[in-house]
Formats: sequence, C-alpha cells, structure tokens
Amino acid sequence: MSSAFSEPPRNGEGDHPQGGGGVLSASANAFRVAKRERRSGNLPEVLIWRELRNRPGGYKFRRQHPLGEVVLDFACLERRLAIEIDGVVHERGDRPERDLRRDAWLASRGFAMLRLPASYVLDNLDGAIAAIVDACDARLPLHHPAGSPPPRSGEVLRELK
Repeated sequence: MSSAFSEPPRNGEGDHPQGGGGVLSASANAFRVAKRERRSGNLPEVLIWRELRNRPGGYKFRRQHPLGEVVLDFACLERRLAIEIDGVVHERGDRPERDLRRDAWLASRGFAMLRLPASYVLDNLDGAIAAIVDACDARLPLHHPAGSPPPRSGEVLRELK
C-alpha cells in the first residue's frame, strides 16, 4: 500500500550529505562505548554523578557524553565544559600524550577540559563539585539569554539580576 504523500527529505537534524552533524555529533562507536560506560562506572564517577544530577550552580550535566570519536566522563554543554575523572592509568605510558591530543581536539571544537584526579574526588567530593561549578561559572554561556540581542564581538555578556 503506497501513500499519496511522500516523506520529504530531512535536511538538518543530523542529516548532512557528507555525514557531518556539526560540532556536537558523535560516531556510532562512541555511542556504543558511552552506553556501556553508563552501566559500569567507577566509584569516583558514581559519586560525582550523584551530585551533578542535582544541577549544582543551576547547570545541567551529561554523563558519558559521546562527542566525535571520544566519550566524555561528564559534560556541561551550555558552557562547553568537558570534565574527566582521571585515575592513575592517565599517568602511565603514552596516556599523558593521548590526553593532550584529546584536549587539543576538544579545544578546537570550543570545549574547555577540567581534569580531576580520582583520588581528589574520593578525598574531597565537595571540593570537586565546587571546582566544577567554578569552571562552569568562568565560561561564557553557549547561547545568549532570551529576549536580548547577542553580545557584539569583544563584549562581555552580563547577567541581569
């Protein structure tokens, strides 16, 4: 049975002729890894997520967020902040160089990286959450507030109170 109406082609919403998808797109493999990682999770990440789910500072966070070929432990998309909880494995072998390349790749897409040692999270959870909120506060929002024009080049966005 055929329909009298054909479905229009989807332009936008991730359908790009050369497989684009924009700055926040991710590969199928990254989505699979993110899904697997959300089910597991180590203790420092679980503790941080319990707090970030409550939206400290009014910020929304995502856990195991896929981006390109990488999966971020946590992300605040509004402020383009990536948060990684680094265990001791990040100090071994070629991992420091890989982390630097990853940080540079994220920076090229407008993301700042905040790396917190897992030991710090376990020893001082409140301090870790405060550091995350401070890092979000230090970054300008991705979008300008509704009802006002975007800032001009070189202007600083000020919040109205």
